[in-house]
Amino acid sequence: MSGTGERAGFMQVCHGKEASVRRLRPGDGIVYYSPTITFGSKVPYRAFTAAGLVESGEPYPFDMGAGFRPWRRNVRWHAAGEIRVTSVLDRLGFAAGRRNWAYGLRFGLMAIPPEDFGVILLAMTSIPHGEETSGGSYTRLTMNAVTARHSTP
Repeated sequence: MSGTGERAGFMQVCHGKEASVRRLRPGDGIVYYSPTITFGSKVPYRAFTAAGLVESGEPYPFDMGAGFRPWRRNVRWHAAGEIRVTSVLDRLGFAAGRRNWAYGLRFGLMAIPPEDFGVILLAMTSIPHGEETSGGSYTRLTMNAVTARHSTP
């Protein structure tokens, strides 16, 4: 696994805001989309970089020091490779006919249909774990999550 959250089995979004992780339910699918390689970079990456399922349990705050206490949620991450969004974009219902399909990700967490989650997950798990789509390894600090509701509300 490539990121700290993946290795430790958690996720956080929206700069650690509690309300965002409270919207999630156990069994919801999570996919991280990385528009750039690192936060603040102008170099585009545009890849799905992590996928998993929200585990049972409540969100919890985590003390990272210096007064920063982001809220997290436990996730069972899939062993999956990264894929460029262009490799599946034509099969994603939430992007169909929308030039600015990623605009909703600016808000950190966006719901997508379970079918789209399946398309992304299948493509990601078809790549051997640990392989990068670009041939390199990057620290991905810029990530936005998309979620698909698999459980009943």
